[in-house]
Amino acid sequence: MSKPDYTFEHSAHAQGYLRVAGVDEVGRGPLAGPVTAAAVVLNPDHIPEGLNDSKKLTAKKRQALLEQLLKHADVSVAHVSVEEIDQHNILRASHIAMDRALNGLIIRPDFALIDGNMIPRGLNIPAQPIIKGDALSLSIAAASIAAKIRRDKVMWDLAQQFPGYGWETNAGYPTKAHREALRNLGVTPHHRRSFKPVHNILYQE
Repeated sequence: MSKPDYTFEHSAHAQGYLRVAGVDEVGRGPLAGPVTAAAVVLNPDHIPEGLNDSKKLTAKKRQALLEQLLKHADVSVAHVSVEEIDQHNILRASHIAMDRALNGLIIRPDFALIDGNMIPRGLNIPAQPIIKGDALSLSIAAASIAAKIRRDKVMWDLAQQFPGYGWETNAGYPTKAHREALRNLGVTPHHRRSFKPVHNILYQE
């Protein structure tokens, strides 16, 4: 299996960009909770060993890598709330989260590598979308790790306040148990009302 590398970053540096941020989001598919994005500018002299798409790593490995990143890289994580998701739509909300994450970096980057096939509307720096970027670019892989850990933590905390939905393990995704809990326990303030399974329960005859 090929691992992400620094090719895209090198290419941006070669075009004269100095601070290249990788950007990724997590949480488009869940029925509950925020959508979360992270932006990371790696220090080329201190790239943690073993950076990879967060989905390919164990929770323990992700945590160890995040600790390294927080020491050596510029890391910013941003959330977009359920209310905002329902107001805009999930695609737009995920792009707003990406923009917020970029704006939260200590030093503004001058170029962004964005996971996916679209550049968020209104992004005010040059950017390149990369399909499956978390498996190709080290900066995007780093962002995928930061975003996933932070969002999982939010969902774990919410699970303590709203037990029974399994958010501590399903992170709000529509697992069978989560859908059953939704039918039996009802809709919480943290459910996305614009998502069909939630909408259908709220507006049953």
